[in-house]
Amino acid sequence: MKDKKIVVFLLAALGLLILPFIAQQFGNAWVRIIDIALLYVLLALGLNIVVGYAGLLDLGYVAFYAVGAYMFGLLASSHLWDQFPAIAAMFPDGLHTPLWIVIPAAALLAGLAGVLLGAPTLRLRGDYLAIVTLGFGEIIRVFLNNLDHPVNITNGPKGIGPIDSMHIFGFEMGKRHEVFGYEIPPVINYYFLFLTLVVVSVVICYRLERSRIGRAWMAIREDEIAAKAMGINTRNMKLLAFGMGATFGGVAGVMFAGYQSFITPEAFSLQESIMIVAMVVLGGIGHIPGVIVGALLLAALPEVLRYVAGPLQAMTDGRLDASILRQLLIAVAMIVIMLLRPRGLWPSPEHGKAAPTPVTK
Repeated sequence: MKDKKIVVFLLAALGLLILPFIAQQFGNAWVRIIDIALLYVLLALGLNIVVGYAGLLDLGYVAFYAVGAYMFGLLASSHLWDQFPAIAAMFPDGLHTPLWIVIPAAALLAGLAGVLLGAPTLRLRGDYLAIVTLGFGEIIRVFLNNLDHPVNITNGPKGIGPIDSMHIFGFEMGKRHEVFGYEIPPVINYYFLFLTLVVVSVVICYRLERSRIGRAWMAIREDEIAAKAMGINTRNMKLLAFGMGATFGGVAGVMFAGYQSFITPEAFSLQESIMIVAMVVLGGIGHIPGVIVGALLLAALPEVLRYVAGPLQAMTDGRLDASILRQLLIAVAMIVIMLLRPRGLWPSPEHGKAAPTPVTK
């Protein structure tokens, strides 16, 4: 059995290594779709800690995504250098903060924001918690949209850009590189960076799920009163879930800002939060492989359906808007999947459904 697992892992690793080169044969656009899908996988894994493990419905998760993106945008662009003479005097060559500083800082700041969100919501459950977290996400977006006056910090709806491309040990991700005579474009560079982060995140989530903390989260999810009666500090465990999940969002935000080299508040709307929640629910709440499948499917589906919406729009002589038709097709696809697989595409295995049969002598 172990040999079979090793073979499966090796085949999967080989497939992931050659995937971008195969996709590039059809154009860089397909590699870009895979890159964005990997970013959503990272976000879905982080939200799965909050929703899947601890059972806390968070509809404002995109706020942590925005925190990480704007931190990198401010520390790796000329915006603060242009707006504040004191910063320009301190850094005459401009702010070009290294990635190895920004990622821990973004994770720390996003984690702190997660704890600040969790602190006033400790007594809330279900729909009430969802409404409060939804409001938190919208507050962050509105702040980013209006924090350009009287002091221009976020540049308001105009956004921040251009943002420096990411450098790792002197290797610039945003440039083409030649390896063994083969030219590798930036989209493939980012693919391997995002894939590495996803693999690290999967390992972290896997270890958390099987740790004492993960068991405590699942006990709170199943029955908070019983968990508290068993001696679990539900307050600290909830705050830890919010903070830990938020760190994933902060790191994903840094990757998004470096990848796009431009950010605006509209990229962090409520629709993004709902989409990330849908990825977790559609794939299978609390199950890492299911969450990954759900994120990949919902991230790639809108782009794939562009090729379906176009002919359908032509059949109606342009009476239907292509973007609206695409959203309708996504909604129909999700409804069909949830009707056929109500527990998700790849739900977690259920344990303890039946008690062991007593052995009679």
